[in-house]
Amino acid sequence: MSNVGVHVFLGKGGVGKTTCSAATALYLAERGEPSLAISTDPTPSLSHIFEISGEHREREIRPGLFATEFGLADVRGMWDEQFGREVYAVFSTFVDIDYRTFVDYTTSVLPGLNEEFMVDYIRRLALEGRFRHVVWDTAPLGQTLALLGMPQLLAGHLRMAPRIYSKLRTTGEQRQSVMAVIEGWQRLAADCMDFLRERVRLSLVTIPEALSVLQVDGVMEELDRHGLAVGRLIVNNVVQVTDSPFLAEKAAGQQPHLARLRERYPAIPVVEIPLFPREVRGLDRLRAVGQRLVA
Repeated sequence: MSNVGVHVFLGKGGVGKTTCSAATALYLAERGEPSLAISTDPTPSLSHIFEISGEHREREIRPGLFATEFGLADVRGMWDEQFGREVYAVFSTFVDIDYRTFVDYTTSVLPGLNEEFMVDYIRRLALEGRFRHVVWDTAPLGQTLALLGMPQLLAGHLRMAPRIYSKLRTTGEQRQSVMAVIEGWQRLAADCMDFLRERVRLSLVTIPEALSVLQVDGVMEELDRHGLAVGRLIVNNVVQVTDSPFLAEKAAGQQPHLARLRERYPAIPVVEIPLFPREVRGLDRLRAVGQRLVA
């Protein structure tokens, strides 16, 4: 896994995470390093940015550049494959619920479960080593931070579990199997968090506006509480050409926000991505962004 680069782009919705992810994967692929761009946003837009249509499961866009988009249905399939039947066996001992309803409910409601299995999928991709780089465009920030609470959620569940399951009318062998499933679930959460801490390069994407910049503080504090460090701050849509009164005023309004980020986080590199005159779509325009990201 040490030879596989895993790049994660965090940020609230609409700041340009998908653009940065796609541009990074394209740049790395054109450098001769096979790269996979993955989107786990509930409304993925990789296909829009790459200007492709159809199914996107490790689809090759150009030599060495692949794209995958995941939705909730895919997460449910991963859950079903890895833990669904075993965990259902636990709950069905005291809840009368059919399996499909159980899966739908569990993957839709439990905080962080979707993200946990997405991280596990990417972790296994890194272990396989089929790509030199895996570039992950995460879901909007609130859902990603739900993942970070998973170890605490599981720990609380595990503290209660022995008291709950010890009262079930099961045999000793069945009870031992139940606890083994719960312990396996805890190990998965721990493996995912270790992977994020040790193997992933985190980039936090924002835009130079008051609300977005203020939100950076909360994100950084939350990441720090979980032992996760941001490698760089990417500020998207920075006005760098001021050839009109409108653009000059907009650029002046952005400068205090850029200065605040640099003052608050002097040890973290700040990368500015300019405001382009046209929507960033297609390989040519993505190349321009990629060059800025790696400059």
